Amino acid sequence: MNISIYASFEMFNFRRIRSGPACAMLGPLLCLLATGCLVGVVGCANREAIGRLSSEPLPTFSDSGPAEMSDRWWTAFGDAELNARVQQAFGGNYDLAAALQRVSAARAVARRQASDFFPDVNGVATAGGDFGPGDDDFPSVIGLDASYIVDLWGQIDALVDAERLRASATYADYQTIALAVSAEVTRTWLNLIEAKAQLELLDDQIETNRTGLDLQESRFGLGLVRSPDVLRQRQLLESTFEQYAVAKSRVDVLEHQLAILLGELPQTASYDPGTRLPDMPSLPRTGLPAELLNRRPDVRSAFLAFQAADRDVAAAITDQFPRLNLTGSVLNVADSPENLFRDWFVSIGGQLVAPLIDGGQRRAEVDRTTSVARLRYNEYGQTMLIAFGEVEDALAQERYQLERLEHLAEQTELARKSSEQLREQYLIGDEDYLAVLTAIQGWQRLQRESLAAQLELRLIRVSLYLALAGGFDPRGQTADTVVVSTEDVESPAPAESDPAATDSDAGDDDRPDGLRDDSSAESSETDGMPDDEDRRPDAGDDGLPAPDRPERERLIDLLSTGPSVSAPNELLNVEASRANWSGPTRLPSPPSFQTIVVRPDE
Repeated sequence: MNISIYASFEMFNFRRIRSGPACAMLGPLLCLLATGCLVGVVGCANREAIGRLSSEPLPTFSDSGPAEMSDRWWTAFGDAELNARVQQAFGGNYDLAAALQRVSAARAVARRQASDFFPDVNGVATAGGDFGPGDDDFPSVIGLDASYIVDLWGQIDALVDAERLRASATYADYQTIALAVSAEVTRTWLNLIEAKAQLELLDDQIETNRTGLDLQESRFGLGLVRSPDVLRQRQLLESTFEQYAVAKSRVDVLEHQLAILLGELPQTASYDPGTRLPDMPSLPRTGLPAELLNRRPDVRSAFLAFQAADRDVAAAITDQFPRLNLTGSVLNVADSPENLFRDWFVSIGGQLVAPLIDGGQRRAEVDRTTSVARLRYNEYGQTMLIAFGEVEDALAQERYQLERLEHLAEQTELARKSSEQLREQYLIGDEDYLAVLTAIQGWQRLQRESLAAQLELRLIRVSLYLALAGGFDPRGQTADTVVVSTEDVESPAPAESDPAATDSDAGDDDRPDGLRDDSSAESSETDGMPDDEDRRPDAGDDGLPAPDRPERERLIDLLSTGPSVSAPNELLNVEASRANWSGPTRLPSPPSFQTIVVRPDE
């Protein structure tokens, strides 16, 4: 059962604009009185922190290099055709295009939620006719009807914040998918180079084994060798043909995969990346773990999802408090066409609604949103640990892969010498041909393994680049991220003489993300999101609204700064359910996200 108490008042209700000052004074008085009583009944919710953020410094990574890593990390391999293929994938990949539409949809939801800041105004027009004995009547009503929800406790504010944070998290997911697409194209391209190099190596091995077979057949014709030796040599040649068929199949599959990544039909896919793997670039600088958290879009997305869930908790709490609804109308009522636009009625009123008994519905919603916030907190912590683990995994794998390559090179050289010496001993009759074949097979296998190991080393480097990479917009415009600080980022209000502030206020329509540039507010995470129309003609309008409103009513920026390291900020001290808290209770303090848009040179 849901019982609500209503306190209604009518400030004006008159015919032909007749004033009613007594009613105008009585309405607000009733409203304030009822509000005080209802707040006393409802009370204030207890606050309990959802999670704890640790201020302890994070340990550094196990290794680091001298090279600065670009956002477009694949360019470090120095392969111009690879660069072109990655750029082609950014324009043709359907997964990436779908992710962009998810960003547009999320921004539209944020704009829809932000519409609650404004009153609803509707046009009203009704007409009818009454026929019967006496005069016929043609009553009609024409006018405007308006309603407005006063955000007394910040519920609308919290809901708008939540949707905008989700829109920003969706954009971070879009950047994550762009990184994944670039990594898949790079991996497939390198695999294709190695597969074609394997074909080239197998061609040489087939020629070598065919020459050996011709020699054995000639010696068999002269009675110098037995038939099993010829058969063993034929078996070796057939084994090489079998390896060649596997390599050809792999080339075709890789070309199909690359075509799909590029948005092309796989039926006619054919690429010629060459047969030489690119040289290994220098090891990139891994930087500080806090910098990694600020740089990686998947970590940023998890943090934003956590903040959005926190705003949902705040909205659920405020839903337990009284609500104030304002209504108004301007109507023209006429009983005949001759009286149309003669009599006007203006009505302004308000309604105060407070929940008293709802069967625990609102309390259950607070518990549900709190559990979701705790879920997002755990997911954020897991994402951070996975991010650190991916960097350490790649560093360890590359370190040991280099060691493995040294051992493979030494094995290959020893196998070559062994096969040559055994062949010489076989020719003078000191060794059986089976030992020669075994040595040749081992040498050829090591040659193929060495080539595959070189590929694996480069794929490990791709994984390292992907683990360290920051978010970028694949449509061409990038945003540089400020280095993480260990304190909350506070954006001071710009001085009146600051030309940058003047330019930003004057050029709201030119901002790449369609947001109002509110210099006095905290920095917005959506900076660096270029308009879809700049890059894609079919993207549509996905910018967030920038309505002209007084300073006190400006919409809150998409992303506020992160929590302080000394203690959880007020956003984390939200209402929590009384269920026992399980899971990690202290996570490394997230970075204070602040972005600066750097426009590309015209």
